[in-house]
Amino acid sequence: MDNNQEKHTNDLIHESSPYLLQHAHNPVDWKPWNDENLDQAQKENKLLLISVGYSACHWCHVMEHESFEDEAVAELMNVNYICIKVDREERPDVDQVYMNAVQIMTGMGGWPMNIVALPDGRPVWGGTYFRKEQWMEALQQISHLFNSQPEKLLEYAEKLEQGLKQIQIIEPVKEQNKPHKDFFIPIIEKWKRSFDPKNGGYQRSPKFMMPNNYEFLLRYAFQNSDKELKSHCLLTLNRISWGGVFDPIEGGFSRYSVDEKWHVPHFEKMLYDNAQLVQLYSKTYKITKNNWYKEVVKQTLQFISAEMTDESGAFYSALDADSANENGKKEEGAYYVWTKENLKSILGNEFEIFSEYYNINNYGKWEADNYVLIRTKSLDQLSQDLDIPREDLQQRIAQCNLKLKKAKSKREKPGLDDKSLTSWNALMISGYTEAYKAFRNGEYLEAAEKNAAFILENQLQENGRLYHSYKNGKSTINGYLEDYAFSISAFLDLYECTFEQEYLGRARNLIDVTDKDFTDSVSGLYFFTSDKDRELVTKTIEISDNVIPASNSEMAKNIFRFGKLTGDMKYVGKAEKMLQIVMDKIPEYPQSYSNWLDLMLNFTNPFYEIAITGENYKNLAETFQEDYLPNTVLAATDSKSNMSLLKDRLVNGKNLIYICTEGSCQLPAASKDEALQHISQV
Repeated sequence: MDNNQEKHTNDLIHESSPYLLQHAHNPVDWKPWNDENLDQAQKENKLLLISVGYSACHWCHVMEHESFEDEAVAELMNVNYICIKVDREERPDVDQVYMNAVQIMTGMGGWPMNIVALPDGRPVWGGTYFRKEQWMEALQQISHLFNSQPEKLLEYAEKLEQGLKQIQIIEPVKEQNKPHKDFFIPIIEKWKRSFDPKNGGYQRSPKFMMPNNYEFLLRYAFQNSDKELKSHCLLTLNRISWGGVFDPIEGGFSRYSVDEKWHVPHFEKMLYDNAQLVQLYSKTYKITKNNWYKEVVKQTLQFISAEMTDESGAFYSALDADSANENGKKEEGAYYVWTKENLKSILGNEFEIFSEYYNINNYGKWEADNYVLIRTKSLDQLSQDLDIPREDLQQRIAQCNLKLKKAKSKREKPGLDDKSLTSWNALMISGYTEAYKAFRNGEYLEAAEKNAAFILENQLQENGRLYHSYKNGKSTINGYLEDYAFSISAFLDLYECTFEQEYLGRARNLIDVTDKDFTDSVSGLYFFTSDKDRELVTKTIEISDNVIPASNSEMAKNIFRFGKLTGDMKYVGKAEKMLQIVMDKIPEYPQSYSNWLDLMLNFTNPFYEIAITGENYKNLAETFQEDYLPNTVLAATDSKSNMSLLKDRLVNGKNLIYICTEGSCQLPAASKDEALQHISQV
């Protein structure tokens, strides 16, 4: 610890968030977001300076070093403002409200996000990263204006508040707008025009993976025999997993690519990306039986197990983009990149083959003398080009990768954000269950169930509500809608893996709490924050799918699925009403509604409930789980059940499969092949 750090500590020293602790030795008198500090601002009539980021954020570190570690900047901030640091992952509610404000004010968003607000929390100015001089000048001007002409700031705050409330207004549906197949046709055509036919993904940079987009597009292509669309999805998944955004040495995906060819990542690795991509590649394997997708899932889950999992079964949040280079200086990507000299000394005679495989050439060069590993061809194509048998090439590259992994173990690792978020942990459960269904690896189900036990033991409050965050044995922050949405989804996934009734019961309990604490009585959708929490400037209703599906779209899918599994059609009806509320918004920018569109397929195409009974129910169920059947739910038992789908369907000495639609079932089949004849995708 340097002298500067010894001299300064602020209120963040008592927090558990790694991001907040990163700022605990700044000369800025940072305070955490809580009632006491918000009340203090009003009591002292002092402007709030709210700075939002997260531990793996590169530009957050840059701004900290340039501004927040500077004594002169700190003095300016401390004298004129109540300075509040927010970890956006701990407080997504605060982040959402002020991000909306920054986007209205500047037309763009990102992190770090910095806001000046009136003492009552209403925003008046904001932006993302600022250079030191810009930052100081802006803060001086705003402070002067607040002291000399406060009515100007008040007037602006009122207008901005109205704008923020306006974008949150969601009207209830006046006319029933029934989902229909034709709805998709112009949307898919519009979507296709945004595709990058060479590199996959969209014609833009930076490129985010957007797994939920491809979950929907693959399903739509599969159910509508759209070969062009399927081909683009597979091109995208290949290019992502061959590119630098996937780590072939230790596994796992970075957050996004800064270029159009998926080559140079923004090197941070987030739990939520990896969770969703495990699901996506597992499902794509079911469709294609391409072993490369199996390898991607295997390597990613090895990374999650080795680097992102606590002994309790909890999953950590993120690995930083920055780490120390060979000179001990923090640098983005230092842990992941290679020079030619590095590679030659480690790989010896194998360097030539390795450099052909991973483009250690002008195509694979990043900056300075650093290379980021990237493939442009399939293993079969490379085998042919290099005139080396496929298995031989695969083995030799695997050996090279192991040598590089050993060399990396001597480097300083990026910083770990070791808090556990309920929502992201639940997403990872769903990733593990999907991988288990595709590959039958018992360790995957074990990891999923262990994490579910962690959530139930630590994140479930005595009153049945969820906590959002966990660190050092302490559970904190009342849960958000995303915590409920993804946890319900995880418990439904676990039920459809294990057929343990307890998981279905857990899902039901959490749906009940969500209905009670989060419902917006006007629109019929759900607020992001519970009515048990302190109100912010606006109450957010999250409907746009982004790098993570919107909490409302996930809830709508959960409610539909729960209704189909339990035979309670009121849930299915509610899911349809939620969908109808957002339908008019979808055509404008369908990429932001992919999870809603996935739900819509359940209403426009045939949907089936599969019920399996008999002593051999688990083995029979496994054969269905291994197939890609996105328009089904699956229930199974070897004993009497009161569950609507299974009730009175057990016949002693027989293994039976029922294919049902809205509770009405075909005659039982004795084999999977016979049963599948009753299932149509279109």
